[in-house]
Parts: sequence; structure tokens; C-alpha cells
Amino acid sequence: MKQFIMTYLKTISSGTNTILHTWDPKYDLVCAGCSSVFTEDRLKCSNDGALLRANYRNKQLILKDVPGMGKFHDWLPIHEIMTTESGPVTYRSTELAAELGLNNLYISFNGYWPEKGAYIKTCSFKELEAFPTVQKTTGKNRSLVLASAGNTARAFSHVSAMTGQEVYIVVPSSGMLRMWLPEKPTDSIHIIQMGKNCDYTDSIHLADRIAALPGMQAEGGARNVARRDGMGTVMLDAAVTMKRMPDHYFQAIGSGTGGIAAWEAALRLREDGRFPGGLPQLHLSQNLPFAPMYNAWKAGRREIIKDIDMPDPKKLIHEMYADILSNREPPYSVAGGVYDALSSTKGTMYGISNNEAKKAQQLFERYEGIDIFAPAGVAVASLIEAVNEHKVDSEDHILLNITGGGVKRLEQDHTLSKIEPESIAENANVPLEEIIKRKVLA
Repeated sequence: MKQFIMTYLKTISSGTNTILHTWDPKYDLVCAGCSSVFTEDRLKCSNDGALLRANYRNKQLILKDVPGMGKFHDWLPIHEIMTTESGPVTYRSTELAAELGLNNLYISFNGYWPEKGAYIKTCSFKELEAFPTVQKTTGKNRSLVLASAGNTARAFSHVSAMTGQEVYIVVPSSGMLRMWLPEKPTDSIHIIQMGKNCDYTDSIHLADRIAALPGMQAEGGARNVARRDGMGTVMLDAAVTMKRMPDHYFQAIGSGTGGIAAWEAALRLREDGRFPGGLPQLHLSQNLPFAPMYNAWKAGRREIIKDIDMPDPKKLIHEMYADILSNREPPYSVAGGVYDALSSTKGTMYGISNNEAKKAQQLFERYEGIDIFAPAGVAVASLIEAVNEHKVDSEDHILLNITGGGVKRLEQDHTLSKIEPESIAENANVPLEEIIKRKVLA
């Protein structure tokens, strides 16, 4: 069957909704709020600001014969099939499963572990966001702009180094220790470091200002369907491996975008009709003491109340073990966001202490034999709590998303290079000409 690609020449708007693009009719965008359908690429619904979801023409997932996440091409909003080895790897746990008394515990490992077939060289599932987003942007003669607490910056820098796509990434000073690559940094990577008193949300605000400049394009964060559907391949890979949908899905969250992505992927799998089981129950966790979504959900509220759910946020973030899980403006309340994902799946949230996260991280590493990041330790701790509180049964099919790990293993095969910041911004309101050295500002 012939495939027709409809080309639309769109004018560049002053906002971030409309971009110059070639529209691929493999999908359109549907508003999670008002159900409006859009046949042009955009980041939000013009009617209610709700999240948009990709509605793919192919309702059944046909795997492509390529390595990594490219096999899920039918449900990624890109035209060319990716050939990267990067992708989620699902395996059935034996050691940790036995320790917890679980007979069907599956682990999605998103990091570097060649012995398991895992080749995410930045050791974070943020790489699943970066590859489709950059591929979707390539050829538009625009620099991609985003903010990151560290892992996302590393992932997009890695893909930038591989493809030459120019990226401008704003990172809080606390995230600079995470700024390394498994290759030499290239001139296409521009890191802007925030001042010591700034956090991830300050980075987001500065990135928004930079993205409004001529020649720049906002990556989009949670509103970016390429980002969400890239992360959604975790659920797809698990369902293909298990030959069914899991009963439960565990993940630690900062913005919650990964939880939304898992829910959306499960909705597509249900529509596919070949994967038994209902929608997986979402078990999402945050690291205390900074846990605004956990606090709001526990109180039964759709809205996050800042003074109640995150008083003195910068102090609380400083006290976190997994500080990368901090976001003061998460997509919790928006239509199609975290609240809706939890409600749709009869999900639950956990508040995990630093001590619980550290112990769980050590437990996983002892039984599974690979190092993992602190956020993954938070997720493991939530699984332990669920087992202890009988929220899961021993025969349930459980998917545990290990969102990052394998750095120690990576260092055996690769020499890591530090990424130095190109400039430093003391706050989110600094004059842009002081931090962006571009001809457009001349």
C-alpha cells in the first residue's frame, strides 16, 4: 500500500504550538480534555491547554526487525525507523523476586548492562525520550531547547553528539555532576548552568525564555508526544516479553511524565486486543521530604496546593536523596496528566524516605547484581512497601521500572567525558545576551 506524506507549510508562530513541519499521516493528535483532533504538530490544545495524545493509524503493534526501541516504530511519532541499540530490556527476576515472595516479577532495566542486552549508554531511560524527540526535530533548522536536572540533559547531549542536532540545555548546579558522556562532547552541545540558589524549576523558566528566541524550538517536556511515547516503549517491551499486560507498574517520578507514558501505552495495548489483562495499576513514588504529588493524591486533591504540599521547596529538595525527582510544577492536575493516569488505573502513590530508598537500592544491587540510580531505589522501596502492605499478590504480574543504572558497568567499556557548561546564569531572569552567544542576539 502506498503511503502518502502530506506536507504542510506552517508559519512560525510567536508561541511554541506551531512549527514548520512535514506531517506524517501515521498519526494525529487528540486532546485529552476536549477530544479535539489536530492534524498539525503542536504542544497543547488551543481550547483548554490539556495534554495532546498521539492517535496512531495502526491500532495493532507490528514490531520492526531492528534493535532497540526502533522496533516499536508503529507507535512512535517519527517517520524514519530508528536503528539505535538503545531501548528498554525486560527480564523476569529470580533473586529479588524470591526475596520478596513474588512469582511473576519482571524488571524493565533502562541502563547499561550488555549481559542483559541493555545498551543505554547514558544509563538513564531519559534516552528513550531523546532519540525520538531529536529525530522528530532534525531537518527543521532549529536548535532544541530544554531544561534538565541532569539525566535528561545527558541523554539529549549524547544524541546531539551522535546526530549533530544543536541543543541548548539549562541545568541546575546540583545536576552538573551528572553531566558526562560516553564519548567526547561536540560543539552542538550548549550547557547553561544555573546559579547555586536555583533548582530545576528555575531551569525550566529560563529554558522557556530561550526557546522563544528566533531559531529556537522548545523540546516541550511532558507535552512532547515524542518524549512520552519514547518512554512508553517500557510498557510495550514488557507486554511483548510477558505476552500480556502487567497487573502492576512501579516507577519513581519527579514530573510524572513516565507514569503518564506508561498509562498511554497501556491504553494502546488494550485497544490492540492481543495482550490479556486490564490496565496496569500505577504505583508511583516520590522521595520525601519533597513529594507534592504524593501529598496531593493522599489528600484526594486534583490540585497541588503549594503552601501545603511543598512548603519551602528548595529546602526540601536539598534534603532529598534522589533530588533529581524534584519538580515544583509537575503535570499533575492538567487533563491527561498524572492525576488522570492514577484515577484511570486505580493507582496509588508512595512517599519514600531517604533511608528506605538507600536500603532498597542496596537490596536490588545485592540480588540483581547491577548498580542502579537513587530514583530506581525509590521505586524498589515502593514495591517493598506494596508487598508488606499486601497491595500486590504473589502471583500478580508486576513490572518494576528501573529508570537508570549500570554506570559502574559502563566504565568498564567506555571512558566517560565531562561536559563543561558554556555559560552560567545566576537566576532565571538574567539578560539572555549574557548567556547565549548567538548571532540572532546581535
